Amino acid sequence: MPAHEPEHENGAEPLTGLPRSDFTPPMNAVLPRRRSPAWNLANCLTYGRLVAVPVMVALLFYPESITARSVAFVVFVVAAVTDYLDGYVARTYQQSSALGRMLDPIADKLLVAACLLMLAADHTITGSSVWAAIVILCREVLVSGLREYLAELKVGVPVSRIAKWKTTVQLIALGFLVAGPAGEIILPGTTAIGLALLWLAAALTIWTGWDYMRAGIRHVINDPR
Repeated sequence: MPAHEPEHENGAEPLTGLPRSDFTPPMNAVLPRRRSPAWNLANCLTYGRLVAVPVMVALLFYPESITARSVAFVVFVVAAVTDYLDGYVARTYQQSSALGRMLDPIADKLLVAACLLMLAADHTITGSSVWAAIVILCREVLVSGLREYLAELKVGVPVSRIAKWKTTVQLIALGFLVAGPAGEIILPGTTAIGLALLWLAAALTIWTGWDYMRAGIRHVINDPR
């Protein structure tokens, strides 16, 4: 064997320094890492709204405290703003994800339901106005059930313009009611305004709920299964 050609055991090829097509980078090589879409800005805004729910509940346990009510109002306003921002960011910066589409309506419903229950418990929502809260809560359950069923049929239910108005009026009404006695100091009649808007939101809720129900029934009747 020539002296310049070293012998290799097991028929291994000599190291020539030339590139190989089957080259595998070493384990300690630094490779670029893709950021998980779960932590994009749109989803983080939704996570913030989920975190706001227990914070709101804790603050509303002290309904007579002006400080607690004021902080609760600020937290609610920030959470309500993120309801708009997460969708805007997702559309503008192409950050839409399956996780975000799942969590966004869940966060909205948890925030609304928690606020309605706590406001009814501390008698901010009282008397006949409790019916408005019941209508809103029942509609949320109805729509969630319909969406779950229609998802099995691969049928999407787009959000109508009226539904967007309903959400806006509902959040404004809850903002006034969460402010409650703290808001009365600055704007007398804050609670009365909130209750009036709550009834308006309930009326829009019945309207949009019927639209969802009608769409669901139509697909059930036409489903060959």
